[in-house]
Formats: sequence, structure tokens, C-alpha cells
Amino acid sequence: MNALPAGYELTFERIDAVAAHAYLTRSYWSAGIPLATVERALANSLAVAVWHEDAQVALARVVTDRATFAYLADVYVLEDHRGRGLSKAMVQALHDHADLQGLRRWSLFTLDAQSLYASLGWQPLAHPERAMERHFPDVYR
Repeated sequence: MNALPAGYELTFERIDAVAAHAYLTRSYWSAGIPLATVERALANSLAVAVWHEDAQVALARVVTDRATFAYLADVYVLEDHRGRGLSKAMVQALHDHADLQGLRRWSLFTLDAQSLYASLGWQPLAHPERAMERHFPDVYR
């Protein structure tokens, strides 16, 4: 697992849904998401957070059946804490989690973090023509 800078703590045990909502509701991928939806998403996911000085400053979560697939979602680091390796540490902690070993496929969507994920072994879809989605971008508006 990637070492965090002094003063940062990575945890699967302490997840602040209100803090996550404060970021996610203004993110490009879930603008306007209701707090109740964030709470339900976190309750049905495996989430990891990074804390600094008693505040949650980063989060990532995986939606999974813990047998065949994992979907990485909602990875963020608050602006003042970027550039410290927190995203890498969270994603690596999820990769290493005991419940996520032996999965056939992991997937994610990202607008601008391809190089981060590539550095952790992720690749573009080998056959994007085989992938499909149902997308409702305005569902929270």
C-alpha cells in the first residue's frame, strides 16, 4: 500500500457521507446529487476515505459483487490536499482489499484522470464496441 504523508489516515471504517456529499454535489459527474442518494450509495459500496486533522479530505468507493467485478466510482481529493498521492493510495488500498481479490474485471469512467489509473495498471477498453451503457446525466437536476 502507498504510504501517506504525515498527518493523513486512510480508513475503510470511518466514512463521512455529509463530507462526501459536499464534494460530489458540485462534481462534474454527480452535480446536484441528493444527500440521501450519497448515503445509499455508500451503504451499498466498499468505500475508503482519507482523513486529515479530523476532516475527510478524500474518498473512493467500489460497487462490487465481491466475486466477479468491481466498478470504481466517486474518487476525489479536496483541492487543498491534491498532489500528495492520496488518490493512488486509496485506489491501491481498494486493489489490495481482501474482498476484491480474484475479480475478473474492474471498470471506471473518468474525464481527466487516465494517467493516474494507467500508473496503477488500468488500460482503456480493449473492445469499446462491446461496452454499452444507460446514462441519465440530468437525473439529479
